[in-house]
Amino acid sequence: MRTIQRLTEAYKKARVEYIDEKSKYVFLSDCHRGSGSLADEFTKNENAYNVALNYYFENGYTYVEAGDGDELWEHPKFGDIKGAHYDVFENIKRFFDDDRFILLYGNHNIYLKKGYYVKNNYYTYYDHYHEIGHKFLQGINPIEALVLKVKKTNQEILIVHGHQGDFLNDQFWYFTMLSLKYFWRFLHAFGIQNPASPVKNAQKRHKIEKNYNKWIRKYRSMLICGHTHRVKFPKSNELPYFNIGCCVYPTRITGIEISEGKIQLVQWKIVPNDIGVLRVKRDIIQGPEPIEKFDIRYNINGLEEAVGRD
Repeated sequence: MRTIQRLTEAYKKARVEYIDEKSKYVFLSDCHRGSGSLADEFTKNENAYNVALNYYFENGYTYVEAGDGDELWEHPKFGDIKGAHYDVFENIKRFFDDDRFILLYGNHNIYLKKGYYVKNNYYTYYDHYHEIGHKFLQGINPIEALVLKVKKTNQEILIVHGHQGDFLNDQFWYFTMLSLKYFWRFLHAFGIQNPASPVKNAQKRHKIEKNYNKWIRKYRSMLICGHTHRVKFPKSNELPYFNIGCCVYPTRITGIEISEGKIQLVQWKIVPNDIGVLRVKRDIIQGPEPIEKFDIRYNINGLEEAVGRD
């Protein structure tokens, strides 16, 4: 029940934006940008990520980074991450400067809850080579939750990272962070994951997702999140729980797009063409489907029978 309580707290404090058929949003999550070392899982997909951000910027999307963008548990000095992924942050800054960037914090960048940390690390960036400071994301205000409300129908979509109520990554996060920082991070370079993480623990992941569905059933709202690294686009007989996936799959990144009043799950992947030249390709995995299709405020009884009661 802690997940329901924590999601409800986040919902009540969420930033609210109204959307219509002209609105365009893209949601990416769990980039886990590191210092560029062998343990930095983001580097293998960095090119695909940059191509994706260029596409979304040029096509008028608002970029919502739904938690765990920067791997601050392993690298609390943001400058180490910024220096390793300079082009990435230049792309992000374009969205920010154009008022099209919304930053949510997750468990791995939970430091962003603290205003002083954000101000000291994200407002400016010090260029050690030229020995000069530059404005970066000056004035940015990371949030825990975002609610998109459809103007025409008042249907709501809650967007969070998804760690809310996950004991080891929420209430107990500090001690989990210490185990990662001083032990598990060194095993990442060899592909070994922390067994406490929902990413590799199917039973834990299933429990978290069941709790998401309990909240959806109670509050009758769509839910978009990340955290588990497992993509999810609901079928017609399922509750409207969407999972963005992550940017650290072995060969691809995944995201969720909203445009023209529809929602879809996409992937960006580096593939060779007919003559062996590598290119980044965007594929639609599931959708597009009208957002109204997932409005369960008036038809939840049928879904209850289809998915069963937990």
